Amino acid sequence: MSMLAYDGTAMLGRQLLRMRNNPGLLILTQTMPISMLLFFGYVFGSALAMPGEAYRSFLVPGLLVATAAGGIMTGMFQAAQDTHRGVTNRFRTLPMSRAAVPLGQAAADVVVTAVGTVPFLLVGLAVGWRIEGGPLEAAGAVGLLMLFRFACTWAGIHLGLLTRNEEAAGQLGGATFLLPLLSSAYIPTTGLPGWLRTVAEWNPISAVATALRDLFGNAPVPDEAAWPVAHPVAGSLMWCAVLLGIFVPLAVRQYAHGGR
Repeated sequence: MSMLAYDGTAMLGRQLLRMRNNPGLLILTQTMPISMLLFFGYVFGSALAMPGEAYRSFLVPGLLVATAAGGIMTGMFQAAQDTHRGVTNRFRTLPMSRAAVPLGQAAADVVVTAVGTVPFLLVGLAVGWRIEGGPLEAAGAVGLLMLFRFACTWAGIHLGLLTRNEEAAGQLGGATFLLPLLSSAYIPTTGLPGWLRTVAEWNPISAVATALRDLFGNAPVPDEAAWPVAHPVAGSLMWCAVLLGIFVPLAVRQYAHGGR
């Protein structure tokens, strides 16, 4: 365990340095959620029944979770890039824990996400979003958000190690933009047709978005929703446990064995 912690910390530093040396991508990933908040909040939101400020309060937690789900895309691209360029093969020759490299990548991604969340929340406050709940609930919401990002990043790392190609990972990662559209990230699910509402409410993004809205005090839990949304905190923890339980061992195994 001490070896994993030491090697994982070293890989965390390597990933943070890698991100610092690619400021263009970092700026793009941090400003995109803010741009979406302004666009959806003022343009798309005008077509909904909710008043503008009420919709923006509803939207901010949803965009936070949609951004966290983007860990699938970033994790996939970075893992595929390292594999395609031979970096992963060089790491395999070093006497280090096989879990250290994916763990360092996932941990670094969470650190960058946490830092990028601050300007997004400041813009959210500027457009009318407020934390209506208590400080402990708000801290729990942020912790749950980071846990979900961590779980999504592991899923992306496994997929990136499987694709082994930057272009394929980029194309596959683009498909992840559909996931928030089939959830309650942008709109309530109560007005959706029955089958589509069921699909949306069993989307992990819906559970986490509902949990954040509940903990921040921005919106009540929907009536007669599917279990993960009706019990959003428990549902979110369940989904995070499922994602981590599936993709952590798969990613570590794929990293250890490579293309064999």
